[in-house]
Order: sequence, then structure tokens, then C-alpha cells
Amino acid sequence: HFFADMNVLISIGTFAAYIYSLIITIVAFFVVQPDSVNYYETSAMIITLILIGKFLEERAKGQTSEAIKKLIRLQPMTAQLIRDGQLVEVQIDQVEVGDQIIVRPGEGIPIDGVIVEGQSSVDESMVTGESMQVQKEIGSQVIGGTINGAGSFTLEVTRVGSDTTLAQIIQLVEEAQGSKAPIQKLADRIAGIFVPVVIGIAMVTFISWMMISPDISMALSNFIAVMIIACPCSLGLATPTAIVVATGRGAELGILIRDGESLELAHQIETIILDKTGTITEGKPSVTDIIAVNDFSEDQLLVISASVESRSEHPLGQAIIAACQKKGLVVDLDAVNNFEVIVGFGLMATVDGQTVHIGSRRWMEKSGIKNLLGQDVDNEIRFANQNKTIVWVAIDQALAGIIAIADPIRPMSKRAVEALQRSNIEVYMMTGDNPLTAKSVAESVGIDHYIAQVLPGEKDMQVQILQQEGKVVAVVGDGINDAPALARADIGIAIGSGSDVAIEAADITLVNSDLADVISALRLSQKTFRTIKWNLFWAFFYNVLGIPIAAGLLFPVLGERFLLNPMIAAAAMSFSSVLVVTNSLRLKTAKLS
Repeated sequence: HFFADMNVLISIGTFAAYIYSLIITIVAFFVVQPDSVNYYETSAMIITLILIGKFLEERAKGQTSEAIKKLIRLQPMTAQLIRDGQLVEVQIDQVEVGDQIIVRPGEGIPIDGVIVEGQSSVDESMVTGESMQVQKEIGSQVIGGTINGAGSFTLEVTRVGSDTTLAQIIQLVEEAQGSKAPIQKLADRIAGIFVPVVIGIAMVTFISWMMISPDISMALSNFIAVMIIACPCSLGLATPTAIVVATGRGAELGILIRDGESLELAHQIETIILDKTGTITEGKPSVTDIIAVNDFSEDQLLVISASVESRSEHPLGQAIIAACQKKGLVVDLDAVNNFEVIVGFGLMATVDGQTVHIGSRRWMEKSGIKNLLGQDVDNEIRFANQNKTIVWVAIDQALAGIIAIADPIRPMSKRAVEALQRSNIEVYMMTGDNPLTAKSVAESVGIDHYIAQVLPGEKDMQVQILQQEGKVVAVVGDGINDAPALARADIGIAIGSGSDVAIEAADITLVNSDLADVISALRLSQKTFRTIKWNLFWAFFYNVLGIPIAAGLLFPVLGERFLLNPMIAAAAMSFSSVLVVTNSLRLKTAKLS
């Protein structure tokens, strides 16, 4: 292939030994040479030792894929399917979207779905890392591979095959383990130069010994020893083994890393931008206050708002729908027409012929809603100081009222921010929410830099501005509106409970949706890079030390005892590769918290 890699040195060394021995054997048929030396056993033993080394490497590397094996073992092979009113056990690959499956107490949940009957608690620790069981009821999503508790329920299948959560996790980890980090590409380039240099050193060694002594066997022995001892197998293993172990360790902890480059770059982060809703906060908002004005009633305001929001997937909209359902009010889906999302501002639709605007104060002003009453502005300030988000509602160009929604701050957010700041990482918060709410949330978790009322495109621009200042920037988000910034950032980190678009745009996904895992991801990156550097150091140090000994530079001073037998060189080379892999395996037990 016209590329000088580590196999070239082994091939030339053993081939030279074998061809020389073959020539000696043929000549011996015609000329008696009782003192001639051949290297059949050397050639065979070198190959044997190399293969033993490769076997030990593969065995060690096999341990690095335990995370993948554990994930694959999580999914049950069969499911109890309801078919024509009967319960039928089928192979999991026969299940289709829309099928209904019975899950009994203590069983593994066979596939992703939503509960349509019954309730239970589910152990999701194998997938999310969360040790506490999660209560599930009708309408709750369940993940294939998790373990059902004491209850029994019926689930309707929503994802099958490669679309399931477990399959996507496995695919992501496999892709990451097969990727190359930038430092590995550098090592490959070095190896491409190193191998020809070693061949040159081996040739000089052979010629020099032929000039010193007419004994071709000694010259050939040293030539082979140089070729074998210098084989940079450990150099080629230094980076990939560390990446495989680290990504597997990350998967066990609920940190999914897309590729080696992301893993290597993560520890260089200088600035991190956090989204507010669903990242710093729970992302499970609920309506706390409803204030209707201009002769609209609270129930009327809620029903019209919920009808429009039923076409949206925004968490605030879901909170309004939940509040409407809680009060027993009927949402009229058929009454909604001309629905439109104005990203970063709000929604617009017609309900029973009335034009409805729902969203931020900026959306009201942009839409020409004139009578934004002073009383409601006072309420806006009061609610914002309570960490509540305000949704403004206008009907036929008249303000109908405001809905206050609270989204609790995640318990770990403040500690995570403090840990990031202790690591000398500058923390920003960016949100589309109003400045007062943004300020209140930022102060609650200890963030000094925050930007409010930011549109998705503006988030992307803010990332670019920070990057132009020479900073390595990470973005943590969960929504569709975060996707451009996640893709633009040097490292995009998606909250696992977020949208598929955000997860697809990110480099790292936090399955547990816990900001504390950002710290764990950075520490995993630090430990991995440190391991790689030590691996490369020992690989180069070993070669630098071994080549002069193999070339016989110590012979004039210390005599024939310090000439390196090619078989010993092969054993030493194999040992160095095993040493590097073993060092990488230490990441399996790395403490990240």
C-alpha cells in the first residue's frame, strides 16, 4: 500500500532472517559449512511472540468493549404481545410500532413505548445511571432494556429496531470507539516518518557490523534486532485503546461521546454556555398564576391558549395544556387553524375565527398589541422575581391576559456551576426568556454572565463571538432552538431528555439530564488525555532506549553480553504493547465525581 507502518519492520526483519537461512541451507547442499548460523528459529519465534502479544492485546482490548456488551445484554429477546385479544410471546424483531405489549412485575421492558394501561416504578439505572426507581403511569415513556418494578402495565410500542433508545446508544458508543482523536492522527504521521528512519538505522547497523567483522550472522542479528525492537506497535495502540476504554466508561455513567475528537477537546473548554429551560431548570414547568383582562375569563383564556398550544411541543405549552386538563376544561383541537410558530417569539393561530397571539412581550409588541396594561407589567416584574416565566396572550389584537409558569431549578445546577467555575471555566447562561426571569435564575445558581431574549440565530452568533476571542466554547442545551449553537460550538453537550434535533447536533449527550455530568465528562476527557500522553511517552521512550542497544552501541564497552538477541527484542516489543493497553484499562475504574 506504499505506506510505512509498524508491520513493515516486523515483515522485513523476519523475512530477512528467513531468506538468509534459506540461502545458507541451499548452499549447504553443495558446500559444507558446519559453522554457518541460520535463523529459522529466530524468524519463527519472532512471529510467535508477536502473535502472542497480539493475542494479549486483543484480549485486553476485548475488556474495553464491556460497556457495549452490557448494553446489548440489557434488551430482552422476546416480548408478550397482545394479538387478537390473546397474549403471544414473539421475538423482539417481530414487534412493530403500534403493537401493545404486557410487561409483568420484575421483567425487562423489551422495547421503547408509552404506557396505555397500568402503572409501576421502573429501574432505569442501566441506561440513565439514575439509581432511584422512576414512577411511571399512563402516558409515561419507558425505555427498552430497563427493569419493571412491582407493578404491571401495558405499553404501546413507539420505536423499534435501530430507532430505539438502546440501539442509538450502542451505535453512538461503537462509532466513538472506532474514531480517531487528533493526537492519534499526529501519532500516525510520526509513525510514517519513524519507520523509514528505523529502516535506515538498521541498514547502517548492518553495514557497520560488516565493516567491523566479516561475520555476517552478527551483522544480520543486529539488523533484525533493530527492526524488531523499534516496531512502533505500542505507538499505534497508545490512543485508540484509551479512547475505547474512555467511551465505554462514559457510556456506563450515562455520558455518550460521539467521537475521539470530542473526547480529546473537552478538557480544553474555557467557556461554557448553558441554556436555561430544561438545562438549568427541570424543563417540567407548571402553571402557577392566570390573570385575565379585558372581559376575558381565566377559563376562557386557558382553553384558547391550550387549544393553540396543542399544536406545539414547547414545554411551556405543555404546561398550559396540563393546567387546562387539570381544571377539567375541554380543549377544542378542531377549532384551531392557520397555526404558525415564530421561532424565538411565540405562536399565532386562529381559534373559531379569532386571531390568537401567544408568547413573549416582544411578540406582543412585534404583533402590534397596543394595550399592554401597566398592571400586567407590574405582575410581570413580580412573577419574574419569583423565577416564573410570563406567557402573554392576545385575542383579536387585544390583550387577553398573562399566564405565569414556574420551572423549578434542577437540584444539581448550582453545584455544577460552582464546580465549573472552580475549574476556571467561564459560565454563561443564554435564554429566550425575559431579562428579569433570566437574572433571577442566573443569580439563584451563581452565574454572573447571562443573556436574555436570545433567538436561536443569536445564540449561534454569541458562540461565534466567543470563539473569535480565541476561546474554546461548549454549549449545553436541550431544545430545537439550541441545535444551531450546539452545532457551532467546539463541543456541543445535549441534555438526554431534550429533543432529537438537539441530541443529533451535539458531540456529547448526557443521558441522565444532570448538569453534574458535564463535570464528569470534562474529568473523563482530562484523564483520557493524560493516559494517552503517558502511553505515547512510554512508546517513544522504549524505542529511543531500545534501538541503540539493538544496534550494538554498548558492545565496545560492555562486550557481547549486551548484544540484543532478536527473539528477546520481539518479546520486549510485545510486552511494551501489552503495557500500553494495560495502562489504558485503568480508565475503566476512573473516578469522575
